[in-house]
Amino acid sequence: MRPGSPSGGGDPAPQGDTVAEDRPQLSPSVAGLGPGAPPPPPAQPPAPWRYRLVVGCLVAALAGMCFSVAEIAWHLLPRTFSPAQQQQITGWEIGKRWRTWPAGQIFPAAIPYQLPATALASASGVRLDAHRIGIAPQASCRSAAGPAAGQVLAQHGCLAVLRATYADSTGAFAITVGIAVLPGPGQASRSFQALAAGPPSGGVSTVPFSHTLAAGFGNPARQLSATVRRGPYVIMSTVGYADGRHHVRESADPYDKAEMLSVVQGISAWIGSRIGAAPPAPHCPGGPAC
Repeated sequence: MRPGSPSGGGDPAPQGDTVAEDRPQLSPSVAGLGPGAPPPPPAQPPAPWRYRLVVGCLVAALAGMCFSVAEIAWHLLPRTFSPAQQQQITGWEIGKRWRTWPAGQIFPAAIPYQLPATALASASGVRLDAHRIGIAPQASCRSAAGPAAGQVLAQHGCLAVLRATYADSTGAFAITVGIAVLPGPGQASRSFQALAAGPPSGGVSTVPFSHTLAAGFGNPARQLSATVRRGPYVIMSTVGYADGRHHVRESADPYDKAEMLSVVQGISAWIGSRIGAAPPAPHCPGGPAC
């Protein structure tokens, strides 16, 4: 039991308790409202345009990053040429050789040719060499060929003719070879077909050189001719006696005819196979072969 209070009243209030503790506790948001005050409005969600703005920014950033990666990859990956571009580059490389190659590379000092076994009445042929006598200055297409051949070449846009004269291994025959430069393979092909249908000795004009074995080798001495085409070039060759004797019957001496054919065809084919040879495949700048 607790001792009574001096005033004789009831039990004193427990220590630490106050009257305020008996009142209900209200949240700060409600405590200031009167009995008739409306409740606070519910919290509003973010506006829809904000979501769209955020999504749009993310999409734009992702697109920019993809574009940057693609551009970097395009610069780093090896470039490639299309088949048409490769053909164009190859044609350009072949077509510029008549201007960029040294004369001694176009017309070397010696060119091999093969004398057939039938000419020797033996089981095998013989490899011989034709030796260069001289190289002529560049000439126009009409002046470096006969009238008929010059007209054909001019009709198809011939640019120039390069010529040189050779002697066979015995020195008995002289051969003038001419390279007619056409604008492209198509014009060269049409020129070649027209020349092949013309007279057999009416192609390239001879180039005699004074004080040489071919000093008397003029156009009347032409006996046989050969013509081949390689790329934009038409290679025309003619052969005859180096001493300048005029055209004689080919059947008069079968051996002479066989050697003439061998040397004139061999020189034309050899020069054409070099100046018209396909170059290596074009390489892309900074990358492997295309």
